[in-house]
Amino acid sequence: MISGAHVMIFTRDEDADRAFLRDVVGIPCIDPGGGWLIYKLPPTEMGVHGGEQNDVHQLYFMCDDLDAEMARLADLGAKCSEPFRASWGRATSIPLPGGGKFGLYEPRHARP
Repeated sequence: MISGAHVMIFTRDEDADRAFLRDVVGIPCIDPGGGWLIYKLPPTEMGVHGGEQNDVHQLYFMCDDLDAEMARLADLGAKCSEPFRASWGRATSIPLPGGGKFGLYEPRHARP
């Protein structure tokens, strides 16, 4: 039986991205040793979408109020992209210091 999921972010600057996720985004974490932070993620859901390529994955965090969360992150130095609307909700993207990015959205779809 599957008991959980482990998400990995690959980056060119793991120390900066780890600190950003801990200090700016505010994700609780532990250091089991050597600075390898393991983050506690909120309840998660997964969707499977069609695409032209295999092995493409995206990370989106969800929030109840996108505008409020964008304002909170901006106060901490994060620069969110201009939000957009889709059939499934409103979303933005947030760059990580290491050069990657992740999504943040306010869902408007039925949730399990």
